[in-house]
Order: sequence, then structure tokens, then C-alpha cells
Amino acid sequence: MSVPGRLRRFAIRTGAVAAKETAHAVRDPRTLYLVLGMPLVLLLIFGFGISFDIEEVPIAVIDEDGSAASRAVERSLTAGREFVVAARPGDPAAVDRLFRRRAVSAALVVPRGFGRDEAAGRPTALQWLVDGSDGVGAQNVLGSATAALRAAALRRASAEAGAAAAPLGARVRLLFNPALRSAVFFVPGLMAFILYVVGILLTALTIAREEERGNLEQIFATPVGRLEVLLGKLLPYLALGALQALLVLAFGMSVFDVPLRGSLGVLGLGTLLFLAGALAQGLFLSTVAGSQQVATQIGAISSLLPGILLSGFVFPIDNMPAILRWIASIFPVRYYVDLLRGVLLRGNGFDALGGDFLGLGVFCVAAVALATLRFRRRPA
Repeated sequence: MSVPGRLRRFAIRTGAVAAKETAHAVRDPRTLYLVLGMPLVLLLIFGFGISFDIEEVPIAVIDEDGSAASRAVERSLTAGREFVVAARPGDPAAVDRLFRRRAVSAALVVPRGFGRDEAAGRPTALQWLVDGSDGVGAQNVLGSATAALRAAALRRASAEAGAAAAPLGARVRLLFNPALRSAVFFVPGLMAFILYVVGILLTALTIAREEERGNLEQIFATPVGRLEVLLGKLLPYLALGALQALLVLAFGMSVFDVPLRGSLGVLGLGTLLFLAGALAQGLFLSTVAGSQQVATQIGAISSLLPGILLSGFVFPIDNMPAILRWIASIFPVRYYVDLLRGVLLRGNGFDALGGDFLGLGVFCVAAVALATLRFRRRPA
């Protein structure tokens, strides 16, 4: 048979399997929930739940000096939305009790003589106490307070010395996320995490479900090849995954104000490669598992752990040991997180994202090949 004839028969057989899988997916409410409902629920929970933004952190102020200078320091801390005074104890020893009751997260102590020393040009000191039981939150509070106090000190020094003798200042410009909003940084990684988990779970059940119901024996009795079966099962979920990606992207842009600075075509191609790789990984896991329960467990473990720990979604990959960086390079979600942030936030194109496209493409081909080799025909 000629090559065009073989390709035509391959397309017909693949299409027949795809039509059967599409009909099953449309009739299954669980599949529709995984595609349309679960991503939005996860995006809402994680998008609003994960935030490192500093807003209205309750603090205590112990002003032992009571001078204009001490009141100016307090105003410099509370001028923005970062800190709000929740308590004014008269004794610094009361701060420990406030911390234990979680009434405040930090405390400012202005010692006696602060205003006098500042007016005389002598070195001054302030005490800034932070509840360190939450390490990440403590670092953010400490950084915001340090920046506010340093800016206030520079303003006072400039006012006293005059414009000509003002200290050296730096104008800082934050690119791509000027307000340092957590949602703008986290939501692209969250989108990759959701698509990865749902994509693997969608296809991890397919082969196992067919085997449990005895349908594989009927498939094996037909002349349909292994690759045709797997591609026929992958294509409908690839279409559903593309719909899911559009839904998640639109939701992230409208609810969390995530920008789209790059090309939608670049993003679409990268998304299709990523979805194909994730779905093929789920198919491979489905051929390994003997039941839907085992397939679900393996799919969840193999997607949740890499999606959170090894993707750059939460923890920077560059800060990891070399062995973990190497393991992270195996999973496609690591490349897709970088691609999403590059296209959405930095406006990157193919020239800057070539490595990510290469990683996604290699994983996609390898996953399809492994799933095809593992899915062996057995006689009816």
C-alpha cells in the first residue's frame, strides 16, 4: 500500500478511536468537572490563598520618647497600607504577651532620648521586634519595615542638610510587576500546576478503565495499532485541555489582573506541547496501573509533587541543589512555568524561550513513545 493510503487508514482508525473517546468524555460528568470546574476552584483557592503581599499587618508601638521625631517614625511606618497600629502598650515586656496571643506581628520600640539624640546629630537606635514563628511572613514584614524606616531616614537627612548636600539616592524601577503583587507572580505558575495535574488525571484513567471493563479485548481484536489507539485517546483530551487552558487564562487575566505582554500564538503553541506531554504521561501511567484507583493514586503523586516542588511555581529552581535541578529538568511543568511567565509577564518570544520549547517537545515525544511501547497488544 502507498504511503498516502497508509496515512489515510491511520487517520481513519485514529479518528474512530477519538470519536469513541469523545463520546465517553462528553457523557461522563466527572470528566467535565475535571476540565471545567476543578481548575476554576483551584485557581480561586490558591490564587487568593497564596499571597506574600504585606497589607495592614497589626503592629504594636511603644513610644517611650513621646517626641515629634518619634511620632514621625511611626507615621513613616503607617503612611502606606503595610502596617496598622493595633496596640500601644506602656511596657516593652507586654510585646511578648501580644505575640503569644497573635494580636500583633511586630512591634516598634522608640527609646527615651531618641528625639534629643537625633536633634543633636548623635547616632540613634530603634528596636523593631518581629514574630518569627512564620519565617516567610517575618522576612516580608522585616523587609517592608526596613525599607520604610530607611526611606524616612533619608528624607530627614535631606531636609536637614539641604538639597545641595542631600545624600546619594537611587531611583528604583521594578519591571514586569511594579507593585510586587503576589498574584501576578503566582498565578502563571498556578495555571501550569492546574493544567499539569488535571491533564495527567484525565488520561491516567483511560487505559485502566478500558481494562477494568474488558473493552481492551475488543480493541485488540481490531486491526487498530497501538499508536492509533493512544493518539485516538489523546486527541479528545488535548482539545478539552486547550479549552481548559483558555478558560484558566481568561479567568486569571480577569480576576487577578495577570497581563498578557507576549504573543498569544507563542503561548498557544507552548500550551499545546505542554498539554500533549502531560496527557501522554497520563497515558503511560494508565498502561502501568492495573486499575483506575491505582492510576489515580500514581497520577496524583507524579503530578502534585513535581508541580509544586520542582516546577519553580513556589520554590526557585536556581536555589536548589544540582541533583534536584537535574530531576526538575525531566518534568515538562518546569519548562511551562518559565514559558508562561516569559510570555505573560516579560513579553518573550521564541528567541528567548527556545530552551523551554525544546524541553517540552522532547518530553512530549518521549512520553508518547514510552506509552506506545508499554501498551502491548494481547490476543483476545
